[in-house]
Amino acid sequence: MTSATLSDRDILLALFDAGLAAALPEGKFKDRLPAPPKGRTIVIGAGKASARMARAFEEEWGHPCEGLIVTRYGHGCETRHIEIVEASHPVPDQAGLDAARRILELAKGAGPDDLVVCLMSGGASSLLTMPAEGLTLADKQALNNALLKSGAPIGVMNQVRKSLSAIKGGRLAAAIAPARAVTYLISDVPGDDPATIGSGPTIPEASDPEGVLGLMRAWGIEVTDKLEQVIRANTVPGDALPGQEVHMIATPMMALKAAEAKARELGITPLILGDAIEGEAREAAIVFAGIANCTASHGLPAAAPCVLLSGGETTVTVRGKGRGGRSVEFLLALAIALKGRPGISAVSCDTDGVDGTEDNAGAWFDAAILEEAAARGLKPADYLANNDGYSFFSALDRLVITGPTLTNVNDFRAILVR
Repeated sequence: MTSATLSDRDILLALFDAGLAAALPEGKFKDRLPAPPKGRTIVIGAGKASARMARAFEEEWGHPCEGLIVTRYGHGCETRHIEIVEASHPVPDQAGLDAARRILELAKGAGPDDLVVCLMSGGASSLLTMPAEGLTLADKQALNNALLKSGAPIGVMNQVRKSLSAIKGGRLAAAIAPARAVTYLISDVPGDDPATIGSGPTIPEASDPEGVLGLMRAWGIEVTDKLEQVIRANTVPGDALPGQEVHMIATPMMALKAAEAKARELGITPLILGDAIEGEAREAAIVFAGIANCTASHGLPAAAPCVLLSGGETTVTVRGKGRGGRSVEFLLALAIALKGRPGISAVSCDTDGVDGTEDNAGAWFDAAILEEAAARGLKPADYLANNDGYSFFSALDRLVITGPTLTNVNDFRAILVR
């Protein structure tokens, strides 16, 4: 089977499926497991992929274990020994707060002969919520809403979250000591920085109150007197803890490499443009449209047939009241910028299966998209202005719906140039 016998849609979805398969935790614990402890094995963790990570860990571990994992509503799965609870994402709720308290108590209860296995993935920042002293859950919810609407990149959001948390930024690791801690991560952040994934609950990092306050002001997030007082008081040393191990088991680049291999199998030249693309989704789309047009016109940076692959985490500054996450925002802006150019199609999806807060992973389009929209009286620019990419692609039957994938290595984008 080659690209000549497949539709654009089939090719794009085959590339996404290949990337998604490479991001799953099954088989990723092999040869990375610690020696069994004299005492208990306690498994704790959080994130949209954490339940599936727990199941995969149990399959490889082969020894007694216990523990608690918190994941997003609808992202749980069946495990034998590790309890799975579900909570709200991206805005935290009481269920997440209750789970965080229980996880912290499990960490504090670990002794020197125990092993604590920490399973963290994207989404842990919201799911593992425990406000610092002086804050309430309502305060954290309001802050999360402000961060999500600000357009700030994920690194900035997680720096702010750490500074107002009683469990993130290495504070969970401090509670685990003197027990041995082994952390397994699925990365959803540009650069795969362990301290940024889930706001680094088990990764010690020195506090920087002045830097955090500066970031909040730079992104238009209100700094109340209470927030400033808590940020200045909630400091933590950045010293590494003895006996700690950190393993990265899935990353955005792994997904892109798998898609790259699939493209070659289909006879298409792949070009990975980066796994850490950030910035406004609609602005990034203009840049990618320029690269696609150059590819189609001049055979650079790759000759057609080729596919331009990228990952990372773009952002959306919410201006309208429509439905849609960053994947459909990017894709709609890309379609507009390409102006229906023949021979170019694209897919953009979030690998967790949820684009923003909707039921789709993302969407796809081919060169006929603008013509079809015009025939139905749809005005793409109006949908983009209202941040309503979901409704646009839904009306044209171009949504990609996977359901929760139980993993998360963030954005996946592929632009096919025939």
